[in-house]
Amino acid sequence: MKSIKLVITAIIIIATMLSCNSNSSKKGQEEATLYECPMHCEGDKTYDEPGSCPVCKMDLVPVSELETKALVATEISEASIFNLTTQWHTEEDKEIQLKDLKGKTLVMVMIYTSCKAACLRLVADMRAIEEKIPDVRIKDIAFVMVSIDPEVDTPERLKAFAKENYMDDEQWTFLQGTESGVREFANVLSMKYKEISPIDFSHSNIISVFNPGGELVHQQEGLGVNNDETLESIMQLTN
Repeated sequence: MKSIKLVITAIIIIATMLSCNSNSSKKGQEEATLYECPMHCEGDKTYDEPGSCPVCKMDLVPVSELETKALVATEISEASIFNLTTQWHTEEDKEIQLKDLKGKTLVMVMIYTSCKAACLRLVADMRAIEEKIPDVRIKDIAFVMVSIDPEVDTPERLKAFAKENYMDDEQWTFLQGTESGVREFANVLSMKYKEISPIDFSHSNIISVFNPGGELVHQQEGLGVNNDETLESIMQLTN
């Protein structure tokens, strides 16, 4: 009987030790989780606990989460805009398809260059987003302006507009399509527009973010709105 009690006691002691080790391991794993600002306002500085960045006030994100979301899809999914086969002309009069933009995070908006109101605000909003992106990330992003007025917005006109608005760096692309191609793309974005005169359109004001595989991940609707969520989605895709 005494020997049985000793065996039971030994088993209990071993089980207790294993439990302690397990809890210690779990605690160590929890403590190992590091957080950082998605905008990297403080460089590579990390934090031991979740919270917000003291500079931009955006929520800190687990480092491992950023690394996971940075993976680039190698195949085109059914939800990708790269399935659209419309031909487009850039401001340099180069003929492309949307799939030629694969591999970069896309920040896209639909405008027309003769617009004197909302489009100017959209241009300012796009530039505001670009200005907040760290230089090391710019190479992984394409800012794409798609014209809803392909008859007027020729490649020559788009190039002039890009220069006028200081949007002629490598990360900026302007696209002229066909009327049917533009309409098809607008439908994908749930973006509505209507010609109300030979030189004027009414239209939605939407900035869309696509991952490198061409899948829509975020939309910012409105003019001059807070762009923190848009920036966070871009940074998570480009880390």
